[in-house]
Amino acid sequence: MLSVENLSMHFGGIQAVNNVSLSIKSGTITGLIGPNGAGKTTLFNTIAGYYKPTSGMITLDGEDITGVPPHELFHKGVLRTFQLSHEFPSLTVRDNLMMVPPGQPGEQLMKAWFSPSRVEAEEAKNRHRADEVIAFLEIVHLANEYAGNLSGGQKKLLELGRTMMTEAKIVFLDEVGAGVNRSLLGRIGDMIVRLNRECGYTFCMIEHDMQFIARLCDPVIVMAEGSVLMEGSAKEVQADENVIEAYLGRGLRNRTRAS
Repeated sequence: MLSVENLSMHFGGIQAVNNVSLSIKSGTITGLIGPNGAGKTTLFNTIAGYYKPTSGMITLDGEDITGVPPHELFHKGVLRTFQLSHEFPSLTVRDNLMMVPPGQPGEQLMKAWFSPSRVEAEEAKNRHRADEVIAFLEIVHLANEYAGNLSGGQKKLLELGRTMMTEAKIVFLDEVGAGVNRSLLGRIGDMIVRLNRECGYTFCMIEHDMQFIARLCDPVIVMAEGSVLMEGSAKEVQADENVIEAYLGRGLRNRTRAS
């Protein structure tokens, strides 16, 4: 579905992403891991159009999307969540979801004035879809709660729900487990698996929790120092000497073995 070829992103003399090539197959949940500073988030931001790459190419279903801005990628089905949730805190969970669908007639003053029935019909459709998403995520009890009052894990569920309010082809999840308790993280994982298997969503996720990665992801791509170190199953990645060294460092790895 998505292909990255020889992608580099430099900030002055800093090579945050250096000649990265990878592909994400349709219908997979791909994990992207690596130590802090490996270039994972910069790669996400470049794919998602927040940065224009220094060099290289990104294609989606064969279409060149290199440097296409986020709002245009949204209409192509490329969505990205963030480590820190971007909810509207003063709106309810339901209203946060209803904000997502593009091209709503109520957003245009003339249509709001002269086509109120059309606006009401569109809002009713979006409300129905929002309630379906809320039921899917098992957060019916939070439908009328202000998003700003949610816990960190509940906000991550809301972020996931927002991706369900539009026709997503591929969703990039940035540390969905950050700050989430184990119980709720398990539920979030269940929802990602259901979206993948039942709805055909393709995911690529940055995550530091290897247990979570091992449960959900195949393949797993490892980055280190701005480049792809290896790709394989979670079991293969965890056993690879180069990956261990990238995370622990040679000296620390040797001390760990000695102990």
